[in-house]
Amino acid sequence: MTVLQIVLGAICVVLAVWLVVLIVLDRLPGDLLYGVLAVVEIGLVVQLVIGLVRISGDHGDLNVAAYVGYLVGSLLVLPAAFVWAAGERTRSGTAVLLVGVLAVTFLFLRLHQLWTYR
Repeated sequence: MTVLQIVLGAICVVLAVWLVVLIVLDRLPGDLLYGVLAVVEIGLVVQLVIGLVRISGDHGDLNVAAYVGYLVGSLLVLPAAFVWAAGERTRSGTAVLLVGVLAVTFLFLRLHQLWTYR
């Protein structure tokens, strides 16, 4: 895993715990949480650029379509979760954000698997 993936993954785990607390307390996410989500999204854009540079060189038997699909998919998950959560201003909307954050975390693991077992 790259350092960026480890840092973003750690941030996502902290966000997941934060979102679980908000769900249990039946509170809505605030601006600080949305700011951290924006930082993660910026990190995902950087990850996309790094991933595209990595596949432009020697990548062995890497399934390039799957790798790029996971890179782009991870970039789209959080905005989709945000839009859904913004339309559903209840505990369920916060749960959608939680699912999005966890999905991004697992996409990091899948990207690592694809790159490692090329």
